[in-house]
Amino acid sequence: MFEKFNSIEFRTNFLVGIFLASVIMSNILGGKISEISLLGIPVIFSVGLIPFFMTFFILDSINEVHGQQKARETVWLGMFILAFVFLVTMISVYLPYAARSWVTPEQFGPVFGSSLRMIFASIAAFFLADMADAYVFQRVREMTKGKLLWLRSNVSNFIGETIDTFVFMFLAFFDPATGHGAGFVIQLIIPYLALKLVLSVINTPFVYAGVKWLRGSDMANGNNI
Repeated sequence: MFEKFNSIEFRTNFLVGIFLASVIMSNILGGKISEISLLGIPVIFSVGLIPFFMTFFILDSINEVHGQQKARETVWLGMFILAFVFLVTMISVYLPYAARSWVTPEQFGPVFGSSLRMIFASIAAFFLADMADAYVFQRVREMTKGKLLWLRSNVSNFIGETIDTFVFMFLAFFDPATGHGAGFVIQLIIPYLALKLVLSVINTPFVYAGVKWLRGSDMANGNNI
């Protein structure tokens, strides 16, 4: 029984499950904005960045061990599940409330009632960014002949996170008619992208840990320092 839990198949399924949960949580929690102080500097961010932080190092770990095809399959699965979650959530929001409901429309709607524009922006940004991450990771691996895992992880993450931020912000907020032109969107992008790039660097040891754990005792292809 315990041997099954220690198999590479189980470990892969476990990481895929955490990846999918992180994708969902990053969208559910994304509405809360938090502020912390780092070295006296106020940092304002969406708490959805916490699970978002996990998706890239998990995807890179899967890509490193199983290849680009498995990583792409994981992204497709994430997109379909994210779309399903949004669909069920929208249905839940628009269903009528019973008199005995312990939550009111004013409480439930603002938390779970995303606009169709926001939903489309979230799905498009996730899909394009993670597909780009998987592609770039594989290309850099080929260029470095399987070495320098830290390099391909950070390069692919930088590109993926840049695509994610630009696609989501422009699809969700670009509206010249209301004064939200390109300049306004760029102002939104800069702090979020800067924080994501810092998190990408912090991600590096987690990628190494994820690859090592995923491979377990099978380190035949472990020359990736």
